[in-house]
Amino acid sequence: MKFPCLFKKFRAIAIVIPLALLSLLTSSYVDSYFEISKNLDIFVTLFKELNLYYVDETQPGKLVENGIDGMLQSLDPYTTYIPETDIEDYRFMTTGQYGGIGALIRKKDSLVVVAEPYENFPAQKSGLLAGDVILEVNGKSTEGKSTGDISKVLKGQPNTEVKIRVQRFGVDKPFDVTVVREEIQIKSVPYSGMLNSEVGYVNLSSFTDNCSAEVKEAIVELKKQGMTKLVLDLRGNPGGLLKEAVLLSNLFVPKGEMIVSTKGKVKDWNKDYKATEVPLDKDMPLAVLVNRGSASASEIVSGVIQDLDRGVIIGQRTFGKGLVQTTRPLSYNSQLKVTTAKYYIPSGRCIQALDYSNRNEDGSVGKVPDSLITLYHTKAGRMVYDGGGINPDVENEPIQLSEIAFNLGLKMHYFDFATEYYHTHKELPAVSDFNIDEALFTEFKTWLAKKEFDYSTDSERVLKTLKEVAEEEKYFARIEAEYTALENQIKHNKTKDMEEFKSEVKDLLRGEIISRYYHQKGRIQAMLEEDHDVKKALEILANKTEYDRILSDISAD
Repeated sequence: MKFPCLFKKFRAIAIVIPLALLSLLTSSYVDSYFEISKNLDIFVTLFKELNLYYVDETQPGKLVENGIDGMLQSLDPYTTYIPETDIEDYRFMTTGQYGGIGALIRKKDSLVVVAEPYENFPAQKSGLLAGDVILEVNGKSTEGKSTGDISKVLKGQPNTEVKIRVQRFGVDKPFDVTVVREEIQIKSVPYSGMLNSEVGYVNLSSFTDNCSAEVKEAIVELKKQGMTKLVLDLRGNPGGLLKEAVLLSNLFVPKGEMIVSTKGKVKDWNKDYKATEVPLDKDMPLAVLVNRGSASASEIVSGVIQDLDRGVIIGQRTFGKGLVQTTRPLSYNSQLKVTTAKYYIPSGRCIQALDYSNRNEDGSVGKVPDSLITLYHTKAGRMVYDGGGINPDVENEPIQLSEIAFNLGLKMHYFDFATEYYHTHKELPAVSDFNIDEALFTEFKTWLAKKEFDYSTDSERVLKTLKEVAEEEKYFARIEAEYTALENQIKHNKTKDMEEFKSEVKDLLRGEIISRYYHQKGRIQAMLEEDHDVKKALEILANKTEYDRILSDISAD
């Protein structure tokens, strides 16, 4: 007789427990939306009071945009708000296309100058030259404007005109140039060519739409010229479209190989990307060049090549961006670029830096403690690690420019000399035949002597700081004699520095002059001749034993 009562109690408990769980879930769900609603209401009322009572006039649009930016910055560096005014720039980043004149501009003191008209685009076809000073655009002065301000005015719908008033070296009076805007498609492969009779070279600057097809086309052409080995240059490539990274990797790895997988909060968006096509060449010896500016899609490609032991990675540790962004439409034609997933390369590692604070000044991966790094293995069993970025198989430290060589570029003296050289020398020999001989170098030094040019070395800057601190602490009087002696020892001498670092200065001046006649392609070709990463790649590709050793090194941990 007691069993029915006991059964009823169990049935009651069985009903109460799910109801309690449902209540908790519903409460959590409601609380989340209540928190959102409450804080949105606080924001709206705060914004209203601020605009009504703040002592000075406010800019509501700017206030909200700053608020949005601050909120997104608390998440990660890549989740960003794209207002309608910046949509064209974002489209250029992802597709390489925009409506405009096709020229690179830069600031020179208070002026805006044409740095480089892109070959075969409206600016060049209309006669604009590197070095031209832009005084007005459509009748409005450029005085006090930034390059961003001027760039926005120069861009516009294809087949529309823009009138530019320029001042040119050697021409007495300013004059107008009318340029008809076009749809500008910047090539992702700015240069490809043969480094010697066997080794080809392809430079990929970004992962925009169709870049994998551009690389494929370049490789096919180089093979016709006798290429049997390849150097793929991804240095300074900030990345771009994931699908293009997959397609580019597929040029070198067998059909069916795992290339990359993405994993995020929305499980339906998780995806494995495999090589779906027969590769262009899965056996040709391959060297991939990377540095701290190689990010995102560049790290997918270099990571795939490394994890599958398909080629040798040469250079410096890459940036460390293993996050995938998706754009979501917002009202008023704006967009949200939001991080939705992390990506994982074939070994299983994610190359995202472990934390955003652990970065170098340029944003690339800083020092990661060994305790936070996990060991993975390539397909052949080589050891590779996560923690941020791709560590190259062959570390090749970048060559630091001397202070004089760097500052001559920073203060645009190479640029200005090249401008004057171009207007007094209408022709230039082929890139491989043009060099800065002693006569031309002397001409540059004579020209430079008439300019206001000086610079400080790191040693001088540190010594100056020492003096300031010593004076503040009232110790300087004790060390003044020693300080003066040391100052005289390290004080730079421009004439001496120019001779000591002559090769650096000549290389950079040569590249700038060549670019006036042969544009970006010529500059890249010229700089390759003394490129120490390229030299290292040629050395390794020429030594099959060393190449094979690197790709089979499975030393014990």
